[in-house]
Amino acid sequence: MKARIKWVEERTFVGESGSGHKLVLGTASGPEGKTPGPSPMELVLIGTGGCSAYDVVHILEKGREAIEDCTVELDADRAETDPKVFTRIHMHFTVTGRALSHDKVQRAINLSIEKYCSASAMMAKTAVITHDFEVVDTAVK
Repeated sequence: MKARIKWVEERTFVGESGSGHKLVLGTASGPEGKTPGPSPMELVLIGTGGCSAYDVVHILEKGREAIEDCTVELDADRAETDPKVFTRIHMHFTVTGRALSHDKVQRAINLSIEKYCSASAMMAKTAVITHDFEVVDTAVK
């Protein structure tokens, strides 16, 4: 896997993945006080949630569950001193579908966080990772 980061100005950078996708990232405020993109650490947190959500959707689809949506909200704390690593990450999953099995959703989330998600495995080296979830049944009106 490869990536490239190019400094644009101030604290604004453009990251390019090996597959050619680009995104703006930075931590400095612009002229109107806005950041040009997420900070590198925000991207790490987003990547962790994305990695786990990918697994959950994949596992449920493979199990022939009628999944329609999966959202992960993350709340995290970082150490106060450098290197300000994540010390706590909580993931709240909302999994939506038709007559989803609560047990299968729970199993998919556990498998992701405990076995398959590479990002969660790395983050668990410094952070306590917790999670909870809710299932929204679209078959119920």
